[in-house]
Amino acid sequence: MSDQSDTLNAAETGGIQKVFEALSSAPRRKILAYLAHSSLTAGEIADRFDMSKPSISQHLNVLEGAGLVEKEKRGQYVHYSIVQESLANTLNSYVQEVCPVSRPLKKESATIAKTQDENRD
Repeated sequence: MSDQSDTLNAAETGGIQKVFEALSSAPRRKILAYLAHSSLTAGEIADRFDMSKPSISQHLNVLEGAGLVEKEKRGQYVHYSIVQESLANTLNSYVQEVCPVSRPLKKESATIAKTQDENRD
């Protein structure tokens, strides 16, 4: 039974470690802020940053590996969205409300989502 407990604790610690590593990066926190209100393709995310698409892809892989974002293939595009049920995302959302850098990004994301919804109607 001790072996099972040790394995479970190692898995939990590894998961927590991945979340903290994912959230330790400013670009990844910004990506989460952009995904707060709508899903985006990797290209749409990359357009908002001054870095290469492979770098954005690497950041998205880290976020996905930590369970903070999920991807869904729609046609020829892969759409990324935040995993709302994740405790880490809940805490990140709370922190972003008081973070002066993330607040404008979340507002921008909400405006874009609203515009997209209006264009669909």
